[in-house]
Amino acid sequence: MKPKSSTLAPKSDEATVLIPIEQQIQQRAYELYEQRGRTDGHDWDDWLQAECEIKGTQANAATA
Repeated sequence: MKPKSSTLAPKSDEATVLIPIEQQIQQRAYELYEQRGRTDGHDWDDWLQAECEIKGTQANAATA
């Protein structure tokens, strides 16, 4: 029996959910906060890093 291959594309009957960019940045910034051990005082650093990562990802996807 052949193992099922996983794909990143949604099935044709599934709705594509678009997450607003600000929400994506917020989620990534929180992940960075958790990775750092939830230490306070780095909220702007986390936000700016997350923003660069998310916007960089979207820019790369747009040029691909």
